[in-house]
Amino acid sequence: MNRDRWREIRALIEQDIMDGVMEPGAKLPTEPELIQLYNAGRHTVRRAVTELAKAGYLSVEQGRGTFVQARPMIDYAIGRRTRLSRNLDPKGIDVSGETLGYDLVPASPRVARLLGVAEGAEVVATRRRSMADGVPVNIGLIYHDAARFSEFAIRRRAMGSTTAVYESYGITDYLRGQTQIHARPARGEEPRQLHQHADMPVLVVRAVDTLLDGTPIAHSEVIWSAARVKFSFNLDEDD
Repeated sequence: MNRDRWREIRALIEQDIMDGVMEPGAKLPTEPELIQLYNAGRHTVRRAVTELAKAGYLSVEQGRGTFVQARPMIDYAIGRRTRLSRNLDPKGIDVSGETLGYDLVPASPRVARLLGVAEGAEVVATRRRSMADGVPVNIGLIYHDAARFSEFAIRRRAMGSTTAVYESYGITDYLRGQTQIHARPARGEEPRQLHQHADMPVLVVRAVDTLLDGTPIAHSEVIWSAARVKFSFNLDEDD
């Protein structure tokens, strides 16, 4: 028995994906078809497919099958003025997003400290998901002081741009005050929302945006698919 047979099958399927033989969105043959195609056992084929899904090459959709996953690799620059559209539009990546919902919640000690409000003060927690070329790349929570930005989520949904919403509040420019990034396993609904395998890790980006004088206006906690983004830092940029 060749115990590494699953690696060979994984490599063959991966090569077909990289060569464009199997294009994004293409449905993988069924498990019995793969068994026959590669003359391998069920467990061997299943492991090869599972490992490809973990690596982000395949998307397993319950009741529909297994599909080749579009894998946009985003080079996301974090600087003094960090904007999703500014990062992706020049690279020809189609950026879109959706507001998943919002709530008025009491500020936790950490959120209160980062926003400069009293602990327990009402804040707007907006849940969003961003897409690149139609593929989910992140989901996140953005917190704003409800005393100042009570309609932020409503305006964001209507205007389609965070910058435009801030302008509606009289804020013409804002800066990235701080950014923290760490990796962890995906939790709960995150794999489903990001269309990735449950064993693929995520990158958690916590950030604070401020006015030019340093006054905090937003705190965000964004979960990125680790297979779809590379972060670079340029904190000396002027634009």
